[in-house]
Amino acid sequence: MPYSVAVSGASGYAGGEILRILAAHPDVEIRTVTAHSNAGQPLLDHQPHLRSLAHLTLQQTTPEVLAGHDVVFLALPHGQSGRYTDALGDTPLVIDAGADHRLTSSAAWDRFYGGDFHDPWAYGVPELPVGDGKQRARLASASRIAAPGCNASTVSLSLAPGVAARVIEPGDIVSVLAVGPSGAGKSLKPHLLGSEILGTANPYAVGGVHRHIPEIRQALVAAGAGGDVRISFTPVIVPMARGILATSSAPIAAGATDEQIRDAWEQAYAGESFVHVLPAGSYPRTADVLGANTAIMGLHIDREANRVTVVTAVDNLVKGTAGAAVQSMNIALGLPEDRALTVNGVAP
Repeated sequence: MPYSVAVSGASGYAGGEILRILAAHPDVEIRTVTAHSNAGQPLLDHQPHLRSLAHLTLQQTTPEVLAGHDVVFLALPHGQSGRYTDALGDTPLVIDAGADHRLTSSAAWDRFYGGDFHDPWAYGVPELPVGDGKQRARLASASRIAAPGCNASTVSLSLAPGVAARVIEPGDIVSVLAVGPSGAGKSLKPHLLGSEILGTANPYAVGGVHRHIPEIRQALVAAGAGGDVRISFTPVIVPMARGILATSSAPIAAGATDEQIRDAWEQAYAGESFVHVLPAGSYPRTADVLGANTAIMGLHIDREANRVTVVTAVDNLVKGTAGAAVQSMNIALGLPEDRALTVNGVAP
């Protein structure tokens, strides 16, 4: 019997991407899709590319509608998931694509989000180095999973191997990201209109205020960072519908050799299906990961500046959100980790 699945926020970008991936998953049956203002309308009115799901109608997002499934995905705006999670106590597996269950620090939540703080869940980035292992072990048999923030997981995957191997210093991280506007969700925002973003690059959340900063710090501490994790984090909206290209750098630790530095990344991700380290001198493009569940990174050891620079590309809606959620679901259910997920992008 396939696992029965409900997806909330199904009319949005994250919910739609979860549905796109699950539509090809042989072990699940999408039984219920929900929304708020769009409830009562055909799913196809809002996700016209999901032709195989034309039979589904958006229902109201209520605990009663979501209950009774094997797996529930919550693809809701930040601050809204928590109101449902307590009411879904009997659901075997709940995966939150919002931020409500990502942070372990209530102080960080209050500073960057505000509102009610909710208990942290298993963090849905399987490949992330954690202590002597990977986050994957914490997802096995998990019943509650917090899918990552797309920018946060991209930067964390970029730098965690160097932190874990102690070949970089986490006290002076600089990360600049070119991001597509789909990461901001589907609701109407004037500054994200096509006329506002075409032909220009627009920085936002400058100066240490972006909500993904505490998530990055948390991940790098879990990877083994001692002392403060300090990061200058600047996202820039660029005119591409989806994608993240993150350029992150940190000082080289005293005594670390070039061989030790490259080995840290290559060994951390050796054998990983969805995180690939390119040969020296090669760097990814966002076009290389469009539609794929891959994070591709290029590493440069800059002795002139005494820093390591990592350039990482992901599709923010796949590896950054929905793909990570489904990958984590597969692990929690004991299914093949790559089930319904692809490493192949779409070109041109």
